[in-house]
Amino acid sequence: MLLPGRVVLITGAASGIGAVTAMELHKRGAKPVLVDCDETPMREVSARCGGALMCTADVTSLSAMEHVVSATLEKHGRIDVVWANAGIAAFGPLAYTDPGAWRRCLDVNVLGVFNTVRAALPAVLKQRGYVLISASVSSFAHPPAISAYAASKAAVEAMGNSWRIELHHHGVAVGLVHAGWVKTPLVAEGAMHPGFRRLRATMPGFLNAELTVEQAATAITNGMSRRSRTVWVPGWIRMFHILRTFLHTPVAEREMLRAAPEIESLYLEGLASAGPLASTFGPRERERSLARSVAAERT
Repeated sequence: MLLPGRVVLITGAASGIGAVTAMELHKRGAKPVLVDCDETPMREVSARCGGALMCTADVTSLSAMEHVVSATLEKHGRIDVVWANAGIAAFGPLAYTDPGAWRRCLDVNVLGVFNTVRAALPAVLKQRGYVLISASVSSFAHPPAISAYAASKAAVEAMGNSWRIELHHHGVAVGLVHAGWVKTPLVAEGAMHPGFRRLRATMPGFLNAELTVEQAATAITNGMSRRSRTVWVPGWIRMFHILRTFLHTPVAEREMLRAAPEIESLYLEGLASAGPLASTFGPRERERSLARSVAAERT
């Protein structure tokens, strides 16, 4: 796919991989359309993308995403690529994690992908375009205390694989991004939690290496241009995907089994000192949750 002139709708575009990939697409002549629930940082990304169209929306609302698609078509007349990238993380053991936070992670990461792709699909079908979904290493590697995130990413991997077969005869390609650790705000916020740091300490050094967002953006933009079925970030992630059945054998889980009691203890310390939202969500999603609660009380 030649990128110049192509319209690329991106959710989760206000920060991290989404933002930097939008900038890379703009450099290559594409027309990114930015979608996020955080308007202020998205304005800066829009400015760096030549004043790209930006839409403030919550991906958990299908009607909101339909409005985004309408605004995109009104300005550009087409959508060539839809990238369902918006996502959040929730941290906590099953027995203690906040149920609302667990559910919110699934709502954003799974229903948000469905809403994004479903809303954009008629336009993408007209262009015989490309659907890209942000999965993760957590699609097939499932550490303790991140069950909501792992479940959501396993779900979107399954969705993408199913849609790839469904849409093939329509000329629409479907790809999945499987990324490891990338230096994003989401990863930085995770590192604030002692339990999360203990979890990462169970992994060998090379598995903890973090790519820059620029490296991830280059890989993803290249994947879009090739209409790739899988984008590996970094490339060696492919090896773990092939060996995924080994990742949950007793030998592979040994270090995590040893760490699980300490991870639980650290989570409980955070729960006691800061409360369920602070111990489960990073600062940005915690602020969003509080804002939603205030808005709900007013209505």
